[in-house]
Amino acid sequence: MHKTKKAVSTLGIHLILLTYTLIALWPIFLTIINSFKTRKAIFRNPMSLPGMDTFSLKGFVKVLVRSDFEIYFMNSIIVTVATLVLVLLLGAMAAWALSEYEFKGNKWLGLYLAIGIMIPIRLGSVSLLQLIVDMNLTNTLTALVLVYIAQSIPLAIFILSEFMQQIPKDLKEAARCDGVSEYTIFFKVILPLTRPAIATVGVFTLVPVWNDLWFPLILAPSEQTQTITLGVQQFIGQYVTDWNAVLASLTLAIVPILIIYILLSRHLIRGITAGAVK
Repeated sequence: MHKTKKAVSTLGIHLILLTYTLIALWPIFLTIINSFKTRKAIFRNPMSLPGMDTFSLKGFVKVLVRSDFEIYFMNSIIVTVATLVLVLLLGAMAAWALSEYEFKGNKWLGLYLAIGIMIPIRLGSVSLLQLIVDMNLTNTLTALVLVYIAQSIPLAIFILSEFMQQIPKDLKEAARCDGVSEYTIFFKVILPLTRPAIATVGVFTLVPVWNDLWFPLILAPSEQTQTITLGVQQFIGQYVTDWNAVLASLTLAIVPILIIYILLSRHLIRGITAGAVK
């Protein structure tokens, strides 16, 4: 009887997770299949797969040939990669300092960073815009990188510090007894052991930055600094929307994120279950 209840409970959990997965993936599936269909087919039967009479690459041709999509794509790549590298490096170093060393104000600093997770950065959009204008960084990718780093650092430090606290102290003390410097311990011992947590932070940082529309719209709206999410807006008009081009742009924007997520999914799950949350 106990085994039967356990089996039913496990089955129920898997059904719930499967249902949630289908709900989460359904909009992505619809976006991809409709990007390969004619405009009439999109509105006539959006749930159907593209067939011989409905298949069309018109949207992709318009996006790749008649727009500056390569500029938008490269801008998104530059902003995302720069933000990701700096958040992981600075976040890991700060997390190491907070979790390893005792100093005055250690806990208060950790609490201050935790507040940064709870308060959305968009509440300070007006102040951020004024600051960017004063720094003469409007319509630059640097402005976006700086804002995204400030947005992502608190969560990165929280996750990484919780994970680093679980690394055995004997391992670090053994390295110190051998005369290894603190920098070498950090880069050669700590970072390799925190790979699952780093992958978790990477995904949590990557997706919001890549998908963001708000800050590119107010900080870098010029033609040369637009990201993918902002560049797609040119196909959305007040009276007419080119849905073929919109769906094609979204599909091209989704593919890199899906590939990265698939590659990092194993580390992401390990990071969440093993050390991201105590």
